[in-house]
Amino acid sequence: MKSAYEIIKRPMVTEKSTFQKKLFNKVSFEVDKLANKIEIKQAVEDIFNVKVEKVAVINLLGKKKRLGVHQGRRPDRKKAIVTLAKGETIELLEGP
Repeated sequence: MKSAYEIIKRPMVTEKSTFQKKLFNKVSFEVDKLANKIEIKQAVEDIFNVKVEKVAVINLLGKKKRLGVHQGRRPDRKKAIVTLAKGETIELLEGP
């Protein structure tokens, strides 16, 4: 079984995720491709000491990229949108 730090790779900070954080108390993370919702929930609760209500998972396919005649692809990713319980926050993602 993987540790919590192997499951949660990094937070995803975008305009949309910042908007969701303020209005709906949802936080986005890039997670391990093989992790399921239960493992993600336990990892977030262990790392940040918060109560998680719900986890939504999205598989993102890598874009095709080209440089001259050479073709390639960016790697596939998995994103988890975690809904925190009412009154819970993650201080590491708070701005000044």
